[in-house]
Amino acid sequence: MTAPKDFHDRMLSLGLARVSEQAAIASADWIGRGDEKAADQAAVNAMREQLNRLEIAGVVVIGEGERDEAPMLYIGEEVGSGTGPGVDIALDPLEGTTLTANDMPNALTVIAMGPRGSMLHAPDTYMDKLAIGPGYATDTVTLDMTTKERVAALSAAKGGDARDITVCVLARPRHEQVIEDIRSTGAAIRLITDGDVAGVMHCAEPALTGIDMYMGSGGAPEGVLAASALKCMGGQMYGRLLFRNADEKARAAKAGITDLDRVYTRDEMVTDDVIFAATGVTDGSIVSGIKREVGYITTETILMRSKTGSVRRMTYRNPV
Repeated sequence: MTAPKDFHDRMLSLGLARVSEQAAIASADWIGRGDEKAADQAAVNAMREQLNRLEIAGVVVIGEGERDEAPMLYIGEEVGSGTGPGVDIALDPLEGTTLTANDMPNALTVIAMGPRGSMLHAPDTYMDKLAIGPGYATDTVTLDMTTKERVAALSAAKGGDARDITVCVLARPRHEQVIEDIRSTGAAIRLITDGDVAGVMHCAEPALTGIDMYMGSGGAPEGVLAASALKCMGGQMYGRLLFRNADEKARAAKAGITDLDRVYTRDEMVTDDVIFAATGVTDGSIVSGIKREVGYITTETILMRSKTGSVRRMTYRNPV
């Protein structure tokens, strides 16, 4: 038996950026055209094709769903040439299909990669999420705090009051009480319609985005992707799986999760060094969206490595 190959994150990082870039370029034809499924399928096809060109023995641990739900990039699918290091891959070929279809801000193509066994195999359920940016003491805010206590604790740690805090929340009926509680403190809210990976990432660059904290429930798989980003950018994140029925609990058991009430930290969701790439499809606070001109298409990608804490922004002008 040959020894497993090492995970050389530096060597793989530019290849990962190309994967997210090609997925974004493929979805560009569907921006503002009202067809979410076509936009998503174009991104899936391109991302899978590019992944299979990388010299990795990859397994999709966060993907498009269970094998019987998704023909490509399903959970457990093996991707890559099969000749390189064993890696876990978490991806969302188009985070914000609705945003893309309606030409709204912050649609991204997102992918993260780490050594085999480094990422939580999150089931397709909801997750209660809480995130803040870098520079704060551990457990400055926690999931066990009330909404008001979180705002108070973060504003005190920041050295101001609640009016200095802006919280990002998904605009959903289930968050009505959270929104009311945040506003009762005097803090501001940035509501987003979709795309909570980007929402969590906003916390890591408050000077750029104006966001101090993210809270609320959203997809658990997206929680692992967001944790991958924060592991590179800095910041704290906590997640607790939420279950609506016995079927969702069975999904968790299938993924090897036995403690259904466990609170996962960022480093428990992503246990080893990872690389992360996201390319803008529509304009957003983190990266610019796709730009077209005669004969060219231009993308912007953020490429990050947790091992070094490096954050690289790349503009790619591609002849078409």
